[in-house]
Amino acid sequence: MKGKFVTVEGGERVGKSTYIGMLREYLEERGLLESYVFTREPGGGEIAERIRGIILDKSYFGKISYRTEALLYAAARCQHIDGVILPALNAGKNVICDRYIHSSFAYQGYARKLGAEYVTAINGYAVENCMPDAVIFIDLPPEKAYWREGGSEDRMENEKAEFHRAVYEGFKELQKSADNFFTVTPKDKNETFGKILNLLKDTGFFL
Repeated sequence: MKGKFVTVEGGERVGKSTYIGMLREYLEERGLLESYVFTREPGGGEIAERIRGIILDKSYFGKISYRTEALLYAAARCQHIDGVILPALNAGKNVICDRYIHSSFAYQGYARKLGAEYVTAINGYAVENCMPDAVIFIDLPPEKAYWREGGSEDRMENEKAEFHRAVYEGFKELQKSADNFFTVTPKDKNETFGKILNLLKDTGFFL
């Protein structure tokens, strides 16, 4: 039986990693962790992690063209799918991924203004039919997130406030049309995690 695939999306510093970590602890406490694979994008494997290093390297700020950036994300995703995601799903394991293709639509398609058609075209080769069963969007605008302009070693985090606002607006557009797109507005950390947990249960993610 093929496993299920859930992705967690949102802007910078909205708490994705925190909630994913809480989910890992939840599963571990119940002896269920062996049935799950936790991964991230860009990255998720040796080669994809090396591509991640290029994408997020602060020293390349302003040097990587937007099209190249989008293609690097797609290349890392292709390797990630072939090396990590599909083998896990085909082995019957459930996959939880920190970011996936919806980030490319929000960041490169919308905020970089490359357009949804471009992102769809270059990711068609990478993704094929490997789409998530559910997308959990952490709905927190950048002005309320823990992100602050400048000072980060992450090239993407160092972008201007207007860019991060555009990313957020891109996610909000996706919210209107994407299938299996579930929104969580974070408040108290434990309360928010409870909402995420209930969403996963309601969508049949926990078998």
